Amino acid sequence: MRITRCPVNQPLSPGMELELPEDIANHLLRVLRLGVGDSCVLFNGDGHDYTATFIEAGKRHARVQIRGVEAVNNESPLKITLLQGVARGEKMDLILQKSTELGVAAIVPVNSERSEVRLEGERAAKRLAHWNNVVSSACGQSGRACIPEVAAPAPLAQACNALPADSLRLCLDPRGQWTLNTLPAPGSGGIVVAIGPEGGWSPRDLETLAQAGFSGLQLGSRVLRTETAGLATLAALQARLGDF
Repeated sequence: MRITRCPVNQPLSPGMELELPEDIANHLLRVLRLGVGDSCVLFNGDGHDYTATFIEAGKRHARVQIRGVEAVNNESPLKITLLQGVARGEKMDLILQKSTELGVAAIVPVNSERSEVRLEGERAAKRLAHWNNVVSSACGQSGRACIPEVAAPAPLAQACNALPADSLRLCLDPRGQWTLNTLPAPGSGGIVVAIGPEGGWSPRDLETLAQAGFSGLQLGSRVLRTETAGLATLAALQARLGDF
């Protein structure tokens, strides 16, 4: 029987009791029809799964007690950061969801010259909260107990300055200097993959990436959409250097 995994944003420990967030309680009680005595698994991103049992179940609330804890060791040995030009609506959600399933370690959304969506202020904060929910849900589905960090959307140059040091930085280029078979071993900062928005990188964006140490990676001769490019690259890198 499949056990439902649910993200909870708080410290967890065996023996503690807690009230589940209303949206999670509603899903477990109303959609999955769980009740007192049934079990679920909670995770908070610390690398562990916490088995919990329902001890109260009402119309609008559910209370559980944590019965046990287990370390989850399914993270990829390859640390990949996806620097992603912000895409529209459902495309961005798809990128976040599937890259999480593919084992990405962090996601850095960027605003670039050709971005069709520009996020600032309150709108950016709301979108970031939504993105974190998408990533947490994808972790629940895929069995991950470490939640990838999603950075606040920022201009490309600013985002590049905050990337992990000693990282192998790549952007797709049919004429790039690297292929999957010739890639050097990444440093302690892992690999950063830069994927442009729907309109692609502008010449100025490409100059910014080059100045930040990005080099070209050949990944076939076809032009991939933004929602395809990052996922294809992640899968290829996991197969070449990760745990696929």
